[in-house]
Amino acid sequence: MTVPERLIDAATSLFAEKGFDRVAVQEIVERAGVTKGAMYHYFGSKDDLLREIYGRVLRMQQERLEKFAADTDPVAERLHAAAADVIITSVENYDAAKVFFRSVDSLPAEIRKDVRAERRKYHERFRALIEEGQAGGEFRADVPADLATHYFFGTVHHLGTWYRLDGPLKPEQLARHYADLLLASLRHQH
Repeated sequence: MTVPERLIDAATSLFAEKGFDRVAVQEIVERAGVTKGAMYHYFGSKDDLLREIYGRVLRMQQERLEKFAADTDPVAERLHAAAADVIITSVENYDAAKVFFRSVDSLPAEIRKDVRAERRKYHERFRALIEEGQAGGEFRADVPADLATHYFFGTVHHLGTWYRLDGPLKPEQLARHYADLLLASLRHQH
């Protein structure tokens, strides 16, 4: 494992255990088994580590979303797969997702702005799938695509407050339920 990966893993687990504000840089470098100098070679601050923790997950999710979006399957299947994937990848990176949603407001305004812009790009790509389904008549057009997107991601971002990895719902079941609920809300009412 590279030094940056060791630092990110150490910071992720410490932030998840104690909270971003209660973790000192010294604890991160001790857990990672590196010097402070090594950390500052890769990351300017604890804020940069937090940004990278989230950035890594978001970049991976963005790449996966692009693949679903570019597929030739019907739009409902692509949207269902993309929605389920957001849940699976958030749960697979649960500490990172939880840390970020709990700590994003601790970031300096400039970094927070950049992170939100990255997330907005992801949401816009997701929204484009909903719009595609609406334009093709597969989804109801009386629900604004923006609203459906915010509604869905609001519930995803709330996962960290209630979902338990050791609870009765396995990640695949959770993902299917979330994706089913999104699609049900977009289908035409009879």
